[in-house]
Amino acid sequence: MARLQLVDGVTPVVDEMPVEIVERKGKGHPDSLCDGAAEELSIALCELYRREVGAILHHNVDKAVLVGGHSEADFGRGRVLEPLQLDLVGRATLAWDSLRLDPNEAFRDRIVQWLCQQVRHLRPEHVEVNFRVRPGSADLQAIFRDDEQPPAANDTSFAVGFAPLSELERLVLETELFLNGEEGKARFPQLGEDIKVMGVRDGNTIRLTIAAAFVAGLTPDRDTYETVKRQVARFVGEELAPRFTRRRVEVFVNTADTESSAYLTVTGTSAEAGDDGQVGRGNRASGLITPYRPMTLEAVAGKNPVSHVGKVYSIMTSLIAQRIADTIPEVRQVYCYMVSQIGKPITDPQVVHVEVWGVPASRIASEVRRIVDEVLGDWRSIRDGFVARRWRIY
Repeated sequence: MARLQLVDGVTPVVDEMPVEIVERKGKGHPDSLCDGAAEELSIALCELYRREVGAILHHNVDKAVLVGGHSEADFGRGRVLEPLQLDLVGRATLAWDSLRLDPNEAFRDRIVQWLCQQVRHLRPEHVEVNFRVRPGSADLQAIFRDDEQPPAANDTSFAVGFAPLSELERLVLETELFLNGEEGKARFPQLGEDIKVMGVRDGNTIRLTIAAAFVAGLTPDRDTYETVKRQVARFVGEELAPRFTRRRVEVFVNTADTESSAYLTVTGTSAEAGDDGQVGRGNRASGLITPYRPMTLEAVAGKNPVSHVGKVYSIMTSLIAQRIADTIPEVRQVYCYMVSQIGKPITDPQVVHVEVWGVPASRIASEVRRIVDEVLGDWRSIRDGFVARRWRIY
């Protein structure tokens, strides 16, 4: 049974703090593309290992660098002059019994296709993908197993989760998801997928600054560009925001524009020319960057879903916090911290530290214990959830 430390929270609830800052990098942002590509490679490895061997084998492919390309874009036209380059780096089991694996042959087309699905105007000729994947160290391979026993932690690491989302967190998240969703693209087809939302709450006033890459081929002139910017700001401020907050909301779109420049791209992502990317520089496992919450520097994407506690515990702590918040209505805010010890079962963390606000911790101790044990015991489903893309991880 995991050691549980349950305490009363003493700091203010985030929604009641005088200032709050929240950021989300959209799915077409270069950092998000790196996170997603690394995770897609991990999923591809898991599927192949299960198909060929019957179990997930050791891997951690959680490093990736995107080198931006070179393009020319103007109203109504544009072209990609040099492709973006994505290097996926990590460790994987490349040989097992009769299995021999070359990631370049096995997965290049899949990763290119995935990138083009994320950025709808990106084409295969705009992308170069390289794999720098080698076998893991013997000591880490020795403690790795994917069977019916709780796996041994591959590292001494910690994770933290929180619930529920604040008004600002929910608004920032839902703004990006809408603008990059089916309805958002139908309403504003000129918008690409590289959309970043920065939310600042100063007292009861919220300011959303949206950086949205426009697709040059769908934006024929400056008047169209400025009109769509105004429409986006008006929709988010007057129609979307009231679904999540009663606070005053101000919305700004592409504030770096000048009379002679605009945020235009050929494909819909700044990765074609203006920006580079890296795993772990973007959203945390909550889907947000939340400096007013406890966070870790763990990059969840690309890690193996069996024993890498930087990945598994990120979901476990979030599930524990969310279930406590959902199950006990009096709870206003929950933080959950969990730390492993390398070589010990992931179901036996060194400590699970839970902070609660809104109700005395002593009154809910038995319910919290039940939830913690339930989540730790659900490690198989959590593992499989990564392979099934059930969990938001960036």
